[in-house]
Amino acid sequence: MAAKKKAVKAKAAVKKKTAARKKVVKKATARKTAPRKKAAPKKKTITKKTASVKKTVKKKAAPRKKATAKKRRSTSLIGPVPGIPPYKAKRGEEYMSDDQVTHFRNILMEWKRGLMEEVDRTVHHMQDDAANFPDPNDRATQESEFSMELRTRDRERKLLKKIDEAIRNLDNEEFGYCEACGVEIGIKRLEARPTATLCIDCKLLDEIREKQMG
Repeated sequence: MAAKKKAVKAKAAVKKKTAARKKVVKKATARKTAPRKKAAPKKKTITKKTASVKKTVKKKAAPRKKATAKKRRSTSLIGPVPGIPPYKAKRGEEYMSDDQVTHFRNILMEWKRGLMEEVDRTVHHMQDDAANFPDPNDRATQESEFSMELRTRDRERKLLKKIDEAIRNLDNEEFGYCEACGVEIGIKRLEARPTATLCIDCKLLDEIREKQMG
């Protein structure tokens, strides 16, 4: 009898152990087969340091605006002759003093020299490029170009005469005074147009008369 009881107890213990093992196996398989939950995205914690770093990076990456420097008007380009700055009259200086006469003589002589160089250049250009083109269209184009240059040179030839007259007026101490009324023409007007022989008022009256006559 005692042996039978021991055997029954042993069987019961074995059943319990096998049942416990089955439970453990079921849990393990359930964990493996169950779908995994997606991990929630971590919230980015932006600190003050990272924000300041981003701002500095943006500032560096931004293209620099080109500084639009104001174009300074070079005083050497005022008047017909580049390279000669306008005359600065001294306080209490007499009109058409020796310095002013020298200044305007330099302007007129430099202006004349430049025009003479243009005349020589045109002559050489016409001599070198003159050709008897077989195509009538090419001949017509060349003739029209030559006629335009000749008209320009004719205007400059008349201007050279006015420059020579202005130089003679400088020699005779008559430069800078209006031929009609005798008043001073003015330094600024003479620098803009050194061959001017009339003051601004007489010039306006002269233009009005020309319009009325026309």
